[in-house]
Parts: sequence; structure tokens; C-alpha cells
Amino acid sequence: MQASLNIGILAHVDAGKTSLTERLLFQTGAIDRLGSVDRGDTQTDTGDIERRRGITIRTAVAAFTVGDLHVNLIDTPGHSDFIAEVERALGVLDGAILVVSAVEGVQPQTRILMKTLRRLALPTLIFVNKLDRAGARPREVLGQIRRRLSPSAVALGDDNVPEILAEHDDGILKRLVDGDTPSREEIREAIARQCAEGVLHPVFLGSAVTGQGVADLLDGLRLLPTSAAGTGLSGTVFAVERTPTGEKVAYVRLRAGTLHARRRSTWYRRRPGGGVQEYEARPTALRVIGGRRDEPRAGDIAKVWGVPQVRVGDRVGSPPEPGELTHHFALPSLETVVRPRRTEERGRVHQALAALAEQDPLISIRTLAGGQTSVLLYGEVQKEVIAETLARDFGVEADFEPSSPVYLERPAGAGETAEEITRHGRNDFWATVGLRVEPGPRGSGLTYRLGVELGSLPPAFQRAIEDTVAATLRRGPHGWPVTDVVVTLTRSGYASPISTAGDFRGRTAEVLMDALRRAGTRVYEPCHRFELEIPAQAFSQVTARLAGLGAELSDTLQQGDTWLIKGELPARRVHEFEQQLPGLSHGEGVWLSAPSGDRPL
Repeated sequence: MQASLNIGILAHVDAGKTSLTERLLFQTGAIDRLGSVDRGDTQTDTGDIERRRGITIRTAVAAFTVGDLHVNLIDTPGHSDFIAEVERALGVLDGAILVVSAVEGVQPQTRILMKTLRRLALPTLIFVNKLDRAGARPREVLGQIRRRLSPSAVALGDDNVPEILAEHDDGILKRLVDGDTPSREEIREAIARQCAEGVLHPVFLGSAVTGQGVADLLDGLRLLPTSAAGTGLSGTVFAVERTPTGEKVAYVRLRAGTLHARRRSTWYRRRPGGGVQEYEARPTALRVIGGRRDEPRAGDIAKVWGVPQVRVGDRVGSPPEPGELTHHFALPSLETVVRPRRTEERGRVHQALAALAEQDPLISIRTLAGGQTSVLLYGEVQKEVIAETLARDFGVEADFEPSSPVYLERPAGAGETAEEITRHGRNDFWATVGLRVEPGPRGSGLTYRLGVELGSLPPAFQRAIEDTVAATLRRGPHGWPVTDVVVTLTRSGYASPISTAGDFRGRTAEVLMDALRRAGTRVYEPCHRFELEIPAQAFSQVTARLAGLGAELSDTLQQGDTWLIKGELPARRVHEFEQQLPGLSHGEGVWLSAPSGDRPL
């Protein structure tokens, strides 16, 4: 049976990631003509916006074969504004290729990506691209990779490969101490083993444009572990697109079993409170990427039609594991209000944004007090792309207000409220709801619990309460989303056959807000973790300015004639400092920052 390998290509913008994808497809015979980012005719950047801007926005999948190995190649965006697309791809990969430019070297986004890959222990190859360009610095960039990305990054032709392998292999270490050199076959086996464990990162050098070094990279794919098949049916939806007629098409990575067209299957979705919702579907059509067979099986990526309610992150065949990590990168920290240019199109704009958010679970929307719609996002480029998409795909034009930070609320204590069924109550809801609110662990989001007997309410009423809890928490007492909160249903009751789900939605909203007011909430502002390299003579000026902007320094280290400064800065101050840094550091400051949580406002 032909082995399957699902790999992602990740990189900072302009590192040559899409060009490398084209070269791999061409060199393996999957395409007969090389596409060009400049010409806008690449295999994976198919959208009008992508081709015009020359950047990848949506994850795309292409397939090729190397000997007896079938490879699904997932091309992901390089621009930091579209990190959510990378997020979704990580959960379906067997390994990754991280592309670094031999001209620009290791960039801030490269470091963020590599830290995530190492944290996940995802087997990763590194390809140093653009050796054909003027200004290429392969030896210097290799040093940067070892210092800034991974000390266990190794070019396979280096003489020090056995020494690096010995750091994670006591057997090789003992042989080296005894003066015995491992054979080439033993070294190759050790490289493959440590690469599969995610502790060693083989480095390849070449050029996607000329094809230099690409044959070695293709051979290096065999160092990555192939897809392992589990038992039963299990698959993950990592992307959703719409056809010109509006029909949803889901990209599913199968980890076990076989998915059949026109056969009923069970699909699962994690609910906002931590529970799992399931629904039945009968896919109308399937297509395996690469066209090897009609029905997808373990290791395949398939396009699936005929599941209208599908969303990114849904599972088929088996539910998500309890406590499973759902976010690898920080959530978006910016918010913008979207206003239609024609007032009568407010509803259309909201519906269009809701459709876009459905395809991208990390980019959510919320309705503000005046009926306006706001969008959470990562950066200004993403805002521009959303505006273009609204005009092109939905036929509505909208203006975006200047972005502002997304603040959060967390419970300051515990609070509890209950409302009983009453014929003449102030809301006259035929529902009894009691809720307790208390702080949850940092990063836990919303946890919804039952403090009443299971089965005390019909399932429809139970779902109405849980869904309303999640919706109500999008706007807390101070107007910001409430997070890291545990909500427990403490009392429940209904009057059959009078009570409806609408009664429970109305009662839950008022009870929860009262419980939050009793508990009290505190507002937090998003922050960026930063690293800064500056010349020694600029140390006093730079640190004084950081302090004035509210930075908290965690470490300062002098390295010769430079200082390395690490700390945390409020997100609303990052752009201001970036503009001032060249003047403060005589143009020699190097700044790296990324969203990293929040702190009390």
C-alpha cells in the first residue's frame, strides 16, 4: 500500500514558500509548467486577491508522488495577519517544511512559527531558499537558524552531525567518547528517528526558482513519519470554502477508517461551554486530493460536498478529545467596527461577515450596542482583504473604523442568581434558571457545568441555556467579552407543555448578567511579548521610553556592544514604539514582538 504524508509549508512572507510549492509539484511531475507568483498563475494561490497582492491568504492543498510515497502539500499563508489559517493546518500535519530566505534571514514571524512547531514536537525540515539571489548569505543564515530557531538544526553534509545527534542519543554519545565513528547508515537512521521525534531539524539549502537543492529536499521527506492509521472512522475539518452557488465544501483529513458518499455519518463540534454537539450528515460527493481513489481513507485529505452545517474544526466519526489543545497562537487582539456605505445594507454586511467568520473560527464578530457589527482581527492587511472580499463575493461595500485593542473581562469573584417560574414576573418567562459564576483557570475560556441532575430538562432547553450563556458572555458588564469563567447551572425547571426554548434563552441572559454583576469583573488589556536588540549607547534612551509606554522588562542582557532586552508591552503601544525605535537606536534596533496574553487595565 502506498504510504501517505501530509506536510505543511510555512514561512515568513516573501521567503519563497509558494514558489517552493510550485517547484516541488513541477519536479515530481504533478504539473507540467511552473507557475509564478509575479504572474499570478500558481497552483495554490487561486483567489483574485491572492494573485493581485502576491500573498497566500487561504490554505491550499496540492498532491504529488515521490516513489512509493504520496504527499499532500499544504501551502499556508506567510503574513502574520493570516496566522489563523496556519493554526488550522497544524492539526492535520505529519510534518512541516519551514522556509527561510538566504537573503533576509530569520524573520520575526519565522521565530514565532518555529517556536510553535517545536512546542508541538512536529517533525520539521528547514529549507534555506534564494541561494540564487544577490546578497544570499547561507553560512550566516545557518548560524542564525541555530541561534534563533533551534540549536539542533543541522545541515546534513556538516562534519559535526554525529556530535549534534549525540545530544539526544546516549548510544551515539558513548561511541564517540570511545573513539568509534557511526556508519553513514547509522547516522541516517538516527537523523530520521530524532527528526520524527521533533528534536532534530535537518537543513537543506537551495533555490525554488532554479531548482537547486530541491532533489535533496524531496529525498529528505523520507525522514518525516508517514500517516499512522487509527481504528474506527476519524477525521478533522481544517478548511471550508464555498462554491460560486454558495454550497459549502469541506477539506477533511482522515486519520482512520473510510468516508463514503451517500452514507450517513456522525459529525461532532465542540460547543462554547466545552461540551460536544453532534449532527448527522450524508455527504453527496467526495474527492480525494491527488485523485488516487474515489473514497478517502486514513492518511488522505478529501474535499467533501453535501454537509451544509459543517464548520472548521468539526470532526467526523469521533468527537474531540477532552482537554484537547484548540489554539496554538494568540487570539486576535484588534477590533474594528464595520459600517456599510449604504445604511440599508447593514443587515447584508452583518450576514456576510458572519459567513466569513464561519469559515475562520479565530476571526469572530459581535453586535455592538447600537446594532453595529465589529470584527476581531490580527492586522491591517487582513482588514483590507476582508473589505475586498465583501465587495467581490457579497456585493456590499463597507468602511472600517480605525482598529482598537480588544479588552477582556474576567470574574473578580463568585456570584449566583436564580429566577423562578412566575406568571406575573418582570419578564414573565416560563422557565426556572439558577446560575453561579466564578473565575476559571487562565486561558480556559468558558467552562459550562451542570449542577442539576442530568435529564432534569429536555435537551432543547438545555442547549438553549448553554448557547445563551456563550452568547451573553460576548458582552460583559463593562462591554467587553468575558473569559476564563466557570458557569454552573444550579437550578432548573419548566412547565410542560407551556415552556419553550425561547423562555430559557430570555431567562438565562438576565440571570447570567445579574450573577456577573454580583461577582464583579475586572478589565484586562492585550499585551505583546517582545525581544529587542539595540546598540549599547542607546540603552538608557530606549529603556526610558519603554517604561514611559508601560512596558514591563523581564530580562536585559549585554552581548558585547549590544543589549538584548525582553519584556511585555501593551498592544496599543506597540505601533507607537516601533515608529520611535529607529530614532532612539540610530537605525540599528531590531524589534520582535508577538501577542502574548493580557494584564489588568
